[in-house]
Amino acid sequence: MEFEYIRHGTTSLIGFFDVATGRMEVPYINPTRTEEDFVKAVKALINTDPKASWTFVCDGLNTHRSESLVRYVAEACSMDLELGEKGKKGILKDMKSRSKFLHDPSHRIRFVYTPKHSSWMNQIEIWFGIINRKLLKRKSYLSIEELEQSIQRFIEQYNLTAHPFKWTYAGIPLAI
Repeated sequence: MEFEYIRHGTTSLIGFFDVATGRMEVPYINPTRTEEDFVKAVKALINTDPKASWTFVCDGLNTHRSESLVRYVAEACSMDLELGEKGKKGILKDMKSRSKFLHDPSHRIRFVYTPKHSSWMNQIEIWFGIINRKLLKRKSYLSIEELEQSIQRFIEQYNLTAHPFKWTYAGIPLAI
């Protein structure tokens, strides 16, 4: 960075990569990345097909295992059950109990979590690498609004020619 560099702010992109089509669906661009933001983004995507079954692959970020996400999933799946109290008891007690509830295969809306240090397993990380290399690297914006518009245009353009990633692993064990 040059000494004249001025940071004009940041923005957050919560993205949903459809592994079957290769498209970025219903991107959520916002100044913050809170649990409320994540729930709003999930709701917006689910509202595109409210009766469908959904499986989200996420990393272990705390916002992906939050109290408000558990409450939303229980409500959206019409579950009438006692959720407990955050930090004290029940499903809401801690991250482990919330993760177990959100991961339940019997739920119409389900979250699957990649293991720690395994971002390579989550295909959206590949997509984030693409947007970083093709749009953001060495780029400068005069405002957050300009940055957000540029991200939105990139996603729209990317989706026109999107295709699933050919994502394979040859099963070659590491040499020790």
